[in-house]
Amino acid sequence: MAANTNAMRLISRAAFEVDDYERVVHILHQRLSKFDMWNWRASYKALILLEHLLTHGPLRLADEIESDEDIIREMANFQYVDEKGFNWGLSVQKKSERILNLLEDRSYLREERAKARKLIFGIKGFGSFGNWPAEGSLKEATFENYLRSNSLFNDHYAEELASNEHTNLLSMERAAKNTNTMLDYGVEEDHPFWEKEHQTRVSLLSSV
Repeated sequence: MAANTNAMRLISRAAFEVDDYERVVHILHQRLSKFDMWNWRASYKALILLEHLLTHGPLRLADEIESDEDIIREMANFQYVDEKGFNWGLSVQKKSERILNLLEDRSYLREERAKARKLIFGIKGFGSFGNWPAEGSLKEATFENYLRSNSLFNDHYAEELASNEHTNLLSMERAAKNTNTMLDYGVEEDHPFWEKEHQTRVSLLSSV
């Protein structure tokens, strides 16, 4: 149940798009709400993505997820050891507790976001929008394919998202006209990958 970190990074960037943000939040709510002792895996994977989004995505996501805190607390009490002896319950508990800490302590949340920003800027070749991979190298790593392959969302929601099979993750053509929208949402404060000298908007889930 390993996380696809590259795909999660793409989703965290896409979450700064207004439409994509709404879709991501909606489906996170759906997956978390379906948690029970028999249907825990999809909710756990949603937790993994949620943790990444809290530290790498829009800051306002923390406010959106507050309504799910009771469910996350319930997940923090989950217990399950599989036939091989692996304690999945402990993994779910730790992830839930970390997310609750991020949601309840905004100073801690900002510290973790600052750490994430520092780590990203410390990786050679990943210090700015200008150094992100080219469009062609990202076409196969679509948001919808990530959601399907990681079972975060059921077929109904995957099909709802995949309205266009030729989704383009990195449409530079939309960069200029979306710059003002980006600034309106306070990305300079919110975005861990923001650098002032690169004030351009990158659309990761635009359709062609």
